[in-house]
Amino acid sequence: MSLTILQKSDLRSPKRNPRIALVLAGGAISGGAFKIGGLIALNRFLKNRKVNQFDIYVGLSAGAFVGVMLAGGLPPEEALRSLNGTSRRLEQFRFYDFYWPAFGEWSRRAGRLGRDAVRIGPRLIRAVLAHASRNREELASRVQDVLRHPGYASMEHLLGPLVNDLLEATPLPHAGRYIPAGVFDNSRIEAFIRKNLERNHIPNDFRALYRQRKVSLYITATNLNTARGVVFGHDTDPTATISEAVQASTAIPGFYVPPRIRGEEYVDAMVRKTANTSLAVQKGADLVIIYNPFRPFMNRSRYQLVPTVAGLSELGLGTILNQSLRTMVHTRLYLGLKNLRLDPTFKGDVLLIEPTESDSEFFNINPLAFWNRRRAAENGYRSVKEDLERNQGEVERILRAYGLECSVDALYDELDVDDVGEDEEPEMPQVPDRKMAGLRLVR
Repeated sequence: MSLTILQKSDLRSPKRNPRIALVLAGGAISGGAFKIGGLIALNRFLKNRKVNQFDIYVGLSAGAFVGVMLAGGLPPEEALRSLNGTSRRLEQFRFYDFYWPAFGEWSRRAGRLGRDAVRIGPRLIRAVLAHASRNREELASRVQDVLRHPGYASMEHLLGPLVNDLLEATPLPHAGRYIPAGVFDNSRIEAFIRKNLERNHIPNDFRALYRQRKVSLYITATNLNTARGVVFGHDTDPTATISEAVQASTAIPGFYVPPRIRGEEYVDAMVRKTANTSLAVQKGADLVIIYNPFRPFMNRSRYQLVPTVAGLSELGLGTILNQSLRTMVHTRLYLGLKNLRLDPTFKGDVLLIEPTESDSEFFNINPLAFWNRRRAAENGYRSVKEDLERNQGEVERILRAYGLECSVDALYDELDVDDVGEDEEPEMPQVPDRKMAGLRLVR
């Protein structure tokens, strides 16, 4: 893990009634599991106030999925148990909840293609026959030219006039009308959130949740038709239910069909923002803890990721897209931090938690690979645990000013994803040497 601290407040005196925000960026299924593992480590590190007891939660994409549970008062251990099917409070999040095929979308597009083919097909045939009848001699000459000088130019000379006549006689619908808007349907994610909120007596309404727990939950998404960001929350846009907001926020473009909610279509929140730290600040946060699992991989040795591969391009299109996406979201995140550093109205502090840039193990995990969620959670826990141990003094200096008591004692045990306990009493091994590794201060 890597820690980046943006300190703008005077930490010499305790804050009065500070508001603490947790901002959870996206990361698909493996990034979500990585965050859950890391949040368990952070939860164990905090003694008097847990990660499900903060004041403000901002969730984007997979972070929205996790943030809802925390805002509802559920600890991150329950979210991990849900992935493994061992939770008594949450249903198991299953393979087909994530990969549910968009049967309705496919059948709708196929039906449209069939209807248009029946409607337009006869007109196209008549237009072809009419073109051949009107241009019999010229057409024969062009065919002979193709036979004598086969090639692209002669074929274009033959078919170009025919295509022009067809388009004038029978305008064709846009080809995109027949291409599905996504491969999968994330309506089962909405159903999962809705059912589990009800099961735990947590309101599926932003305003009701705020009245019940005095917690501000904000879930962001991107409006597909306007390309503008949307913030769902009790004092922003409460029109969608919490579960619908999660569905909108997690709609990965191309992977999921954009859900239509109250007449609007939405795609993944990270199309517009990486973390939306500014939103937490606008809502009054004094301390903002950001967790971003998407960081580009620094392939310094060229053989670091795979011993026999000299460059990332050797690992194919998926790796190139993975690195490119991570670079894009990470650049936006640090640009936001830079703007916040220069903002004279912000007097608080920011703690950014990320994987290290050399974490080849996590980079190798496909963000959409549901079967790697266990490995991702273990990796997230271990990375946060190790860096909190190394940088305990600097982190405690920040958190103590906000009334948060910390201890590394509960971090000594590794994460057992099959038996996650909430009140474990771990053994006390020898305290490791805590060097200031992986820490970056933004002044």
